[in-house]
Amino acid sequence: MPDATGTAQPKLQGVPNAGDVFGENTPYGVGGLGGSSAGPLDVVHVFWLAGMSCDGCSVAVTGATNPSVEELLAGSIPGLPPVVLHHPVLSVSAGAGFTRAFHAAAKGELEAPYVVVVEGSIADDQAFPPDEGYYSAMGAGGFDPESGGSDQPNRMTDWVVKLAPGAAAMVAIGTCATWGGIPAAAGNVTGSMSLGDFLGQDYISTLGVPVVNVPGCSPVGDNFTEVVAGLLLFLQGIAPLPELDELGRPAWQFKETVHRHCARAGYYEEGTFAELPGDQECLVEIGCWGPVVQCNITERGAINHMGGCMVAGGACIGCTMPGFPDKFAPFYKAPPGSALSSNISRTTGAGIRRLRRLSMAHANRSPIWDRAGEVPSAYSRRASKPTTVSKVEGFFYKRLQYRGTVDLAKRNKRQPQPKTMNFFAGEHEQDLARYTPPDPQAGEGAGREEL
Repeated sequence: MPDATGTAQPKLQGVPNAGDVFGENTPYGVGGLGGSSAGPLDVVHVFWLAGMSCDGCSVAVTGATNPSVEELLAGSIPGLPPVVLHHPVLSVSAGAGFTRAFHAAAKGELEAPYVVVVEGSIADDQAFPPDEGYYSAMGAGGFDPESGGSDQPNRMTDWVVKLAPGAAAMVAIGTCATWGGIPAAAGNVTGSMSLGDFLGQDYISTLGVPVVNVPGCSPVGDNFTEVVAGLLLFLQGIAPLPELDELGRPAWQFKETVHRHCARAGYYEEGTFAELPGDQECLVEIGCWGPVVQCNITERGAINHMGGCMVAGGACIGCTMPGFPDKFAPFYKAPPGSALSSNISRTTGAGIRRLRRLSMAHANRSPIWDRAGEVPSAYSRRASKPTTVSKVEGFFYKRLQYRGTVDLAKRNKRQPQPKTMNFFAGEHEQDLARYTPPDPQAGEGAGREEL
């Protein structure tokens, strides 16, 4: 409406059209490039919803490399259909322009299959009366803009209710979405739960897929993008549904424990444990739950197959498990079971460690050195002679090693020594005898005046 001078003033947009900066002609989402025409799908939309989250899952996913988000959106992976991502952080559109595609999917007007990704816990705000509160939301104005609707934010749980029935797959990313996580810990007032808890065990997508869970706080980005790629190949009819375990996790990613692939696991076997963070030994005694936690971060790494909790010196606190965080608290305190298992490991490990040292000493001598009775190295001149214990150990070790096969120890014993061995022996003794270190005070030395 015009002001006192008669000049027309711009009209502010209100709910539900606020924030639609680029207008209705803006393309939905980002990506949708390339892709394969080998299957029946022309395009697949991926809708990202954030509940009670810290956005750490989004950060982890944008750091994925195998495959990367860029590869998924650019359509450079063979067999995958074009993918359009609707992410509140990565989107070009904003406000009503961003949520337009969400509304189309909720109404069944998108005319393309879609996958819903949920980051963060599902708060219990569906228990609230309409328009009387929410814990997390996206957009505003209700789900029927033509009727005038409400000016209240649209609860995130409302979006889940609207989108889940028509989704080709529902994917929970991160421990908050998969199991409830920190927002569902004791004392939290939000009544938060996992996506699976909210939808119930009877939920299946339009293609018969239950909720897919990719846990972690934050998760390994590659775990998530790998699962999405597998789901897209399934939707395209090129590959079977990725194998999931009894909790809906990718079976190949969460079958093994952290401990089995940990670089420090050998110390546990030998009964040696770290006493302080930063020590190189096994971390169980300072609060590592790796022996019972299912996660692949020790073998896959955090980003670009590098890093990860235990690799960087941190104890595993069980962040991929349904019981996290309460069942792993207090953090950095030795797990109760370690009182038994660690002491057993110390007892057996003491013997194992000594036996391995004997075998190591035996393997650190070549057959030529055994025949010569010394190690011809200036570094070991004072400790090169084999001891009586090492000779006895070597005798029995060789008997066991070569039992039932060719006895290479006997062959090596008959092998003549090289005639030119120790070629320079004594050649420089005279030079060393007359060597005099330079005088630091002389002109050629490092005098103060030269510094």
